[in-house]
Amino acid sequence: MARVVSVFLPTLPTDRIRRADPSLSPDKPLVVIARSGSKRWVAAADRAALKLGLRVGMPAAKAQALVQELVVIDADPAADLATLERLTLWALSRYSPVVAMDPPDGIVMETEGADHLQGGEELMLSGLINRFRGRGLAAHAAIADTWGAAHALARTTSRETVIVGRGETDKAVNPLPLSSLRLPAETVASLRTLGFATVGDLAATPRAPLTLRFGPEVGRHLDQMYGRVAEPIDPIRPADLVEVNKSFAEPIGAPETIDKYVSRLVRQLCLELEKRGLGVRRTDLIVHRVDNTIQSLRAGTAKPVRDIAWLTKLFRDRIERIEPGFGIEKLSLAATLAEPLIETQSASLLIEEQVTDVTPLIDVLGNRGGQRIFRVAPVASDVPERSVQRIAPTADEDGATWPLNWPRPPRLLERPEPIEVIALLPDHPPVSFTWRGKRRRVKRADGPERIFGEWWKHSSEWVAVRDYFVVEDDTGERFWIFRSGDGVDAETGSHKWFMHGIFA
Repeated sequence: MARVVSVFLPTLPTDRIRRADPSLSPDKPLVVIARSGSKRWVAAADRAALKLGLRVGMPAAKAQALVQELVVIDADPAADLATLERLTLWALSRYSPVVAMDPPDGIVMETEGADHLQGGEELMLSGLINRFRGRGLAAHAAIADTWGAAHALARTTSRETVIVGRGETDKAVNPLPLSSLRLPAETVASLRTLGFATVGDLAATPRAPLTLRFGPEVGRHLDQMYGRVAEPIDPIRPADLVEVNKSFAEPIGAPETIDKYVSRLVRQLCLELEKRGLGVRRTDLIVHRVDNTIQSLRAGTAKPVRDIAWLTKLFRDRIERIEPGFGIEKLSLAATLAEPLIETQSASLLIEEQVTDVTPLIDVLGNRGGQRIFRVAPVASDVPERSVQRIAPTADEDGATWPLNWPRPPRLLERPEPIEVIALLPDHPPVSFTWRGKRRRVKRADGPERIFGEWWKHSSEWVAVRDYFVVEDDTGERFWIFRSGDGVDAETGSHKWFMHGIFA
């Protein structure tokens, strides 16, 4: 069963305006005003405006009367829709083969076949929210078994992320308000007049009277939310997308038949890429079933490729994940992320030593899922935890190195851990220390190596100091520890000791 993610962007219009005009004061509340004839109302409000009691739908005159320094901008639905489209295309290239706009304020996507590339559902959602926040956009995201449930939960919860377990849709949506059913406001108001308060109340009512009074829409939205009726997502497609398709007069379902046609589609896709001088970095296989549902598989590569055999293998290893159901009526293969590819000579009799290409191994491990593949590279920073960064496994070397004047441990703890130390201040190494409940006697020590804070980046580190020591205990284990502060002036640090690394 596919899993659906709904992303809700509650302040998209105001966030877009602030990004487009940095001169707007972040301290002043901002609202977007929509017009219809002589009528003017609040179409969107930022967080500052909402905290002051303004709300969407409020008359513009009333909002301006309540808040004196209110910044008022006319609504531009076309610009908001264009921004939403750009965000949807970005999500398509990064997260899932099946992504669509959910106007006016959301994105919806299926993650089946692609969430493993992000480390699982929890890491995927948290990373998604953090990336939106980095773009200056507020976002809430929910993942559930159905589009209707995910859409409702993303818009009714105060949490940034919500994950509904498989098969737990009923429990999650029953307490939700009727407005989460995506019904017209008039219908919701009429249902409330009849005494219905939640989705669960409505679901427990016989369907016939509801259909007689409100038509089939109420029942259809309920069935879509609970997963009784399919609600397919029509994925967005960029204009320059390289895509090949195969439709079948008779549905297919046998694994060997699927494998045969996927191989043919890979060959066609590579020929199209060759015509354009491109190689593919991310390839999506979309499976359209006769029951109006979609499945998808995504394969990524560490560098642009156009190798028919290799791309075929990446999909062949995962074809068993496809569930044909009552049959497959169409297969689509798309190069979601393509880059220029320049053919290079891989072997020559003039070259004695050939460089081993490890990208096939990176592709296999990356598509297997669980963890993202990366390598670490040096960063120009004296502060140890800031001196490394994660980069792509095939990124080019930039020539940067770590300082060689003092040794650095091969294992740096994610966060320095406090230790208890017996030492003579200010410059003497520890005599003994206790870490994770075990007391260790110091046999040898080297230091101190004094590291100053980056005061030119962080004003709070203007006088920050750390004194690092390399110590060896009586069992031969070597550690990297430091004292916060110079051992004399309390302004330079707390004078507490920490474990920061372990030597091999």
